[in-house]
Amino acid sequence: MSTQITQYQCPSCYAPLHFVGESGKLECDYCGGKFDVAEVEALYADQQTQAEAAFEAAEEQTLAQETDWDTSDLQQDWGEEGKSLKVYSCPSCGAELICDETTAATSCPYCGNNTVIPGQFGGALKPDYVIPFKLDKAAAVAALKKHYGGKLFLPKAFSNSSHLEEVKGIYVPFWLFDAAAEADCTFLATRSHTHTEGDYRVTVTEHYHVRRSGSLAFEKIPADGSKKMRDDYMDSIEPFDYTQLEPFSTVYLPGYLADKYDVSAEDCMQRADQRCRGSALEAMRNDVVGYQTVTSTGSRVSLQRGKVHYALMPVWTLHTKWEGKDYLFMMNGQTGKMVGDLPVSRAKFWGLTGALSAVLSGLLLWMGVGQVIAEAFLR
Repeated sequence: MSTQITQYQCPSCYAPLHFVGESGKLECDYCGGKFDVAEVEALYADQQTQAEAAFEAAEEQTLAQETDWDTSDLQQDWGEEGKSLKVYSCPSCGAELICDETTAATSCPYCGNNTVIPGQFGGALKPDYVIPFKLDKAAAVAALKKHYGGKLFLPKAFSNSSHLEEVKGIYVPFWLFDAAAEADCTFLATRSHTHTEGDYRVTVTEHYHVRRSGSLAFEKIPADGSKKMRDDYMDSIEPFDYTQLEPFSTVYLPGYLADKYDVSAEDCMQRADQRCRGSALEAMRNDVVGYQTVTSTGSRVSLQRGKVHYALMPVWTLHTKWEGKDYLFMMNGQTGKMVGDLPVSRAKFWGLTGALSAVLSGLLLWMGVGQVIAEAFLR
């Protein structure tokens, strides 16, 4: 037999309350107060409502005080370097690609279209930073083959290198955001333990109101500035090692393409805000330890938005076709991290499903026979 005892604080003296079965009330050993369970629950619910209202009011005040992102360092002055650049435009997917005048672009790295139209360069912001390619084309192809490995349902013919049509290195535009965050969070936490009292097994659940607050600094929060790049792909190949950031120079462009951003810094600011807030809240939550359950009851995050930078990050794109469908893989040109969807062999899938079904059926049959034998033996 078990009894659930929930510990609350006494409304009069704030000492722990405990449930007494004889009176059916929560009683305080220090001041002798007795309270109905419904009364205490209503009190705690009212306190929670007041706390949430206070957080909302503080949040509104904080939002009114927050500053905008600082884009004053972004510039369009390419100087003499801009004279050696040209632009390729893809009429199929609309991609605009910047490259050095010595680079020959024969196809689009996004859609594989073989028709690209050269044009004059102009009207783009100059990047502040660039991370040069560290891994070459051969490394990208090797990483793709490794990506194929261990994929049970991958069609065998798909991994044939002859299906790999294009491998291109491209500098992807990223907006980098500097910021600081101040977070103030409250949590409801519980800790339970069980002991025996005579014939009773008693479970004591202690409830705690936990508060965490602190400040965090963020440097160069990334958000890609390309509509052609899937955000989930870009998130998957992160992180980039910022210790290898170099001041931008066109000396890094020959042999590669650079995607011209089509998502502005302003359009990425909300995403940067979300990443800041999410990271701050996660840090506060991770600091609440030593409890069995933790539930967030309120949070407030104040952002101090800082500088916005523009950078180019190295990405290898690997384009292939299979049974009339395009497949695009992307690899971090600095770390080698690979991402991309793979086709599924229906024959392998159904073959394995059938094999598993046969094994399961055999196991069930064996268990049924075993039960019959056991019953016969018991008789």
